[in-house]
Amino acid sequence: MGLGSIIGWAIFGLIAGAIAKLIMPGKDPGGIFVTMLLGIAGAEVGGLIGRALWGSQGVTGWGLGSWFLAIAGSLVLLFLYRLIIGRRTTTATTTSTRPGGRDRWAA
Repeated sequence: MGLGSIIGWAIFGLIAGAIAKLIMPGKDPGGIFVTMLLGIAGAEVGGLIGRALWGSQGVTGWGLGSWFLAIAGSLVLLFLYRLIIGRRTTTATTTSTRPGGRDRWAA
């Protein structure tokens, strides 16, 4: 894999990840680097899904099918991330017991 291929995958992943985040807005981690990794991983996941469902060759270039698979895979990864993180977050409530206005955390 040459330097041109690495740069091409980085650009492809950045665009695919950004489109996926636009389609599924919300509170997601990271900036440009995480978005790029999301797109690259999404292209891999989308390629695997495409091969399993209809025998696609996966993400093989800059064609429309490759974009569709990469964005769809990125959306799947975003959905799974939110599903896992949504279970881990808890909310804490505060109760004011002191007249001075200080709050205590209650579980």
